[in-house]
Amino acid sequence: MTNVQQATDTLSARQQAIPLIASFMAASDMPKLHAALNQGLDAGLTVSEAKEILVQLYAYAGFPKSLNALGELLKVVQARQQRGIQDAPGREPSRAIPTGDALVAAGKANQTTISGGSVQGPLFDFAPAINQFLQAHLFGDIFERDNLDWQSRELATVGALAATPGVEAQLRSHMRASMRVGLSAAQLRQLTQVLAERGDAGASKRASEALTQALAAAPGG
Repeated sequence: MTNVQQATDTLSARQQAIPLIASFMAASDMPKLHAALNQGLDAGLTVSEAKEILVQLYAYAGFPKSLNALGELLKVVQARQQRGIQDAPGREPSRAIPTGDALVAAGKANQTTISGGSVQGPLFDFAPAINQFLQAHLFGDIFERDNLDWQSRELATVGALAATPGVEAQLRSHMRASMRVGLSAAQLRQLTQVLAERGDAGASKRASEALTQALAAAPGG
């Protein structure tokens, strides 16, 4: 699976479902999450991809919300099976996740690619453990799992952060990261429209503002 992909102008129906699932998960809106999961599976998300989205988002929204959302996905899948719908199971990661120093090295490389450079600064000097956890676990253990591409991972992250007031700096950062992994500005504008039309107005507003600021800060912006 190629992690940095060529940008296009529109999000597929499958891609549109991802930030909606993530935003409702982060907001703990179970009825809307239930509907979004159904829509995502209808649009071509595999069960494995849906699970992976909700597993990854524990790093951004917390274990309780991730566990609750995975429980909701289980209900959705079981109900669809009872109605005779056979969703594609998808696949598990195809390669072994490195361990020890190799895991940290892989995570640091992934973090550098997604962040656009080495991540450092006073905060990480003050609390170096947090960057160790980011490199070894988030960008290592999680982003090394190749059953979900990086564009999908960033769409999920942006959706979850947009639904969370107070994390605008991180949302801007992930708007930039989304473009580094191949999502276009047009696709990200479409994401804000999807949130406005089918999600939450506050999440859409935060996403739109973050995208505008990320584009303004980009070279030539």
